[in-house]
Amino acid sequence: MEYTVLGKTGLKISKIGFGGIPIQRIKQEEARPLFETLVELGINYLDTARAYTVSEEYIGAAMEGLRDRFVVATKSGSKTREDMARDIETSLKNLRTDYIDLYQVHNPGMEALDTIVGEGGALEALLEAKAAGKIGHLGLTCHSVQVFERALELPWVETIMFPYNIVETQGEELIRRCREKNIGFIDMKPLAGGAIEDGELALRFVLNNPDVTVTIPGMYSVDEIRQNAAVAGNKSPLTAEEQEKIDEVRKQLGSNFCRRCNYCAPCTVDIQIPSVFLFAGYLERYGLADWARQRYATLDVKASACIGCGACETRCPYELPIRQMLKKSAEEFGE
Repeated sequence: MEYTVLGKTGLKISKIGFGGIPIQRIKQEEARPLFETLVELGINYLDTARAYTVSEEYIGAAMEGLRDRFVVATKSGSKTREDMARDIETSLKNLRTDYIDLYQVHNPGMEALDTIVGEGGALEALLEAKAAGKIGHLGLTCHSVQVFERALELPWVETIMFPYNIVETQGEELIRRCREKNIGFIDMKPLAGGAIEDGELALRFVLNNPDVTVTIPGMYSVDEIRQNAAVAGNKSPLTAEEQEKIDEVRKQLGSNFCRRCNYCAPCTVDIQIPSVFLFAGYLERYGLADWARQRYATLDVKASACIGCGACETRCPYELPIRQMLKKSAEEFGE
C-alpha cells in the first residue's frame, strides 16, 4: 500500500481509503471481516458520516481492538453550535472511541456556511471539541465549486472533500490549489456513484493525479477491498489504451450526467436540482433505495414541482436535459 500525508494535518494515510456509505447494505456482524482485511492490506483511512444511518455504528463495532490502526473521519451537516456538539458526542459513542481524527462540516451551501462560521454556529462546537482533544483536525465536504473556492480561504479548513472522477473534473484547478496550500484533498465518488463500471480504470484515473491526496471508493465486501487495494499498487502512467477507454466513458455518461456544479441555480421554484440528481444516483446505482428515498424526502421542494421553464438548462455548462431528468426523478421517487 502506498501512503501519503493528509495535508497540514500531518496524518499518514493510505492513498485508498474506505468509503463508508455502502456498509449500510450489510449486517453489522459482516463488517468485522472487512476491517480485518483493511488491516491486512494496509488501508487505514476510514470515511463515514452522521447522515449514513448505521455506518458509524457498524464501523465502531468492526474496529473494536483495532482503533489505533485507523485514521477515522466522519462529518455532520449540523449548522448550530448546539446541534454540532450533540452530533460530535453521538459520533464518539457510535464509533466507540474517545477521539476522532478528522471531523468535517458536511456539504454546506453558501448560506449554511455563513451560519456555521457565525456566532453560535457549528464551528464553535468543532473548535471546542478540538481543544478538548475529542477531535484532531477539521475539514469540509462539498459538491459545489463555489463552496470549494470559499473553503480554500477558511483558515480552519485542513482538508476538503469533493467529487472527482473520469466524468467529474470541474474541480481540477481547485484540487491543484489544495496541494499548493497544503490542504489535504479527499476524493469522493471516484466511480461517479457507481456510474463508471470499470472500477480499476476509474481508480487509475484518480490516482494518476498527484494533487489527489486520498480517494475513498465505497466498499462493502472483502473482494471489493482486495480489488481496490491492488489498484493502489499500480503506479504506472495511464496507457494509450486506458485513455481511449476514459474517452469512451465520457462519451457514454457526459451527455446526461450531473456534475453538481450548481450553475443551474437558482431554480424558478426553488428545486435543489443537484441534490435531486445526487439522491437519484444513490437510488439507481448504489442499491440504497430506502436511504435515497429518506434523503430525497428531506428536500423542501420535490422534482415534481418543476414548471418546465427551462431557465436551468440555459445555465448548465454541460447542456444537460434537466427538465427531462427532473421528470424521470419525480417518477422514480413518486413525487
